[in-house]
Amino acid sequence: PAAPRFAARPLGEDRVEAVRGVKRLMVKSMEAALQVPSFGYHDEILMDRLVEVRRKLKPVAEARGVKLSYMPFFLKAASQALLRYPAVNAWLQKDATEIVHKAAHNIGVAMDTPSGLLVPNVKGVQNMSVFDIAAELNRLQALGAENKLTQADLSGGTFTLSNIGTVGGTYARPIVVVPEVAIGALGKMQTVPRFDAAGNVYPANIICLSWSADHRVIDGVTIAKFSNAMLDYLHDPTLFALDLA
Repeated sequence: PAAPRFAARPLGEDRVEAVRGVKRLMVKSMEAALQVPSFGYHDEILMDRLVEVRRKLKPVAEARGVKLSYMPFFLKAASQALLRYPAVNAWLQKDATEIVHKAAHNIGVAMDTPSGLLVPNVKGVQNMSVFDIAAELNRLQALGAENKLTQADLSGGTFTLSNIGTVGGTYARPIVVVPEVAIGALGKMQTVPRFDAAGNVYPANIICLSWSADHRVIDGVTIAKFSNAMLDYLHDPTLFALDLA
C-alpha cells in the first residue's frame, strides 16, 4: 500500500478546543436527534445497469460542463419514490402535535467541507432532470469546498441521503435530521458474487443502503415499500423515461 502523505504525530500536550460554529450546530442537532425513536432498515442496490447508463452519459454531461456521479440518479430515484410515499417527505413539529407533508422534495446531501460535515440540499428535485440535479450538486460541492455555502443552501431540507461510500464504509446507522423523518446512507460500491436467473454465479456491482426513520411517523412497512420503489429505478434506469414530464 502507498505510504501516507503526512506522518501522524502525537500531541505534545492536551489541547482544549471551544465548541462553536459548525461543531456547536452539530451538538444541538444531535441533541435533538436523540429525542427521535428511530429504527433502521437495510437493503442492497444492484448497480449493474446503472453503471452502464452512467458510463454512457458521463462524457455527454462532461461535454456540457457537468460532472456526473451516481448521486443525481440516487436523488431522482428517491424523489420518484417520495411521490408514491409522501409520508417519508415530511416534518414532525417540535411538539409532535402536527406532521407537515412537504410539497417540495428538498433532498439534503451530506458533504465533508473544511468547516466540517454540512448538509446542503437540492431544492425541488421532483421537478428536475438527472442532469439538472448533477449541475446543482456540482455547484453545491464547489461552494462547500470553498466554505461558501449559504444559509439558503443549508435550510429547508425535507429528506436526506448521505454517501458514506466516498470514505469507504458499507453499512451505517444514519441519524435522522430533525425535523425530517427519514434519512438514507449509501455505502461504497463492491463487486460481489451473486446468482443470475439461471443459477450461475456472476460478479455483481452492489451498494449497501441503510435507512433510519422516525418511528412516530413512519412504520417499517412504509420505509420498506419506499425503499423498494427507489430501488426499482436504480435497478432499471430505463424506468426514469416513463416519468418524464
